[in-house]
Amino acid sequence: MSETNPPPQHANHIASQNPVRRQAITPQLKRSLRNQTWTFIRKVATAPESWGREHWILGGSAVLLTVLVGVIMPTFASATRSDTAGAALTTLQLPLPPLPASASAEAAIASLAADAGNEPDWKIAIVKTGQSLSDIFREQGLAPSDLQRTLDTQADATALRQIRPGDEFAFDIDSSGTLRTLRFDRNDAARVTLDFAADKVTESIQDRALERRVEVAHGVINSSLFEAGDQAGMSDLMTLRLANAFGYDIDFAQDLRVGDSFSVIYDQVYRDGERLHGGDIIAATFVNQGKRFTAIRFTDAKGETLYYTEDGRPLRKAFLRTPVEFTRISSKFTVGRMHPILGKMRAHRGVDYAAPSGTPIRAAGAGKIVFRGKQNGYGNVVILQHQGKFTTLYGHMSRFAAGKLGQHVSQGQVIGYVGMTGLATGPHLHYEFRINGMHRDPLTVTLPKEEPLPASELARFNKGSGVLLARLKMVEAVHLARQD
Repeated sequence: MSETNPPPQHANHIASQNPVRRQAITPQLKRSLRNQTWTFIRKVATAPESWGREHWILGGSAVLLTVLVGVIMPTFASATRSDTAGAALTTLQLPLPPLPASASAEAAIASLAADAGNEPDWKIAIVKTGQSLSDIFREQGLAPSDLQRTLDTQADATALRQIRPGDEFAFDIDSSGTLRTLRFDRNDAARVTLDFAADKVTESIQDRALERRVEVAHGVINSSLFEAGDQAGMSDLMTLRLANAFGYDIDFAQDLRVGDSFSVIYDQVYRDGERLHGGDIIAATFVNQGKRFTAIRFTDAKGETLYYTEDGRPLRKAFLRTPVEFTRISSKFTVGRMHPILGKMRAHRGVDYAAPSGTPIRAAGAGKIVFRGKQNGYGNVVILQHQGKFTTLYGHMSRFAAGKLGQHVSQGQVIGYVGMTGLATGPHLHYEFRINGMHRDPLTVTLPKEEPLPASELARFNKGSGVLLARLKMVEAVHLARQD
């Protein structure tokens, strides 16, 4: 069995085990120890003896840099030093305002506190759908006399009687339930504050600046007009206004086609930097089935605002093409049709527009009510006389709107509501158009046109319309370029 020796721990141990090895290592160790005693200064002193060309260049550069720093830094320090030793200083003694007496200071603080205590403690009420101002006053615990007193202060109480969802009313009511202050917006640009005292009501009006920002949009019909408007960044309200502008020439229920397009210039109303609501269609073009229509908003010398074609002719026709918002045409004009109830062939001298019960029916044109009542087969019916030789008939109404025999109505005014009175299998409007007593197809009859602007107005119209038309063409060109 061999014996394992423990590993050597250091060089002396190795040397003691092997005399030959010891003689070889000892001089080596001595030289190593001697080398460790060299100092940095000794290295530097002896180094130049072995320097080459590169070492001399580097060393010379270091010496030159040291000299430059020593010369430049003191000069720079002297240049940037501010010598204020020679500047003359002047001391001014300013009188301080006297401190107020403690009593007057306490009075001023008390006055500020009193003013802060008089600030209204507003309770905000936002109008909900179906609410009236009476409902809102009742919710605030106010008596009907408070509402009547409020209405009596307004020469024109339209803003109070015709409130809309989203309108805001602010009430300041004291601890006893007495109305002290009421605040509301009379319109977008005027805020009214009413201060109630025992004997009188004081009104103050704050003018609120409005800003109109013009925007442009372009859309292409893929499924519906409202979907295209949404894709173009327009609100549903603005899309509806676009449809109303072209409603005399385009039947958006049955004339719209995939690929139709529109370009619009419109504005938005802002107040205090925030968007308040949509504004108006300023100008627009609509390409329907390859035919181009243009609408330009213009206010004439009489203050009437309408949409006009490029040549200054009003888009508004003497008659609406469709007097009701309908879902479909359930029966067209024909000389022979099997009557769904009577079961025999009869001429159908009008157009039936299917629509939900209660849908408003509007006067196709300005005219006079010459019949309002019941007729066999038609149920509740209204007949209007227009411009002497034109008459329109509206049948199967569920009920009549306000109005009476002989009364004049304006174009678009609601005269009744869709129903199914008389001989009808479902709710719809039966609409007839007659010229000198002769029935004409409402869908194809040539409607009379409005007269163009007079020469004096046309020059002003052309000046503004030229800029708008150029911008619309630019919008269309940009979108055509994107498609290419």
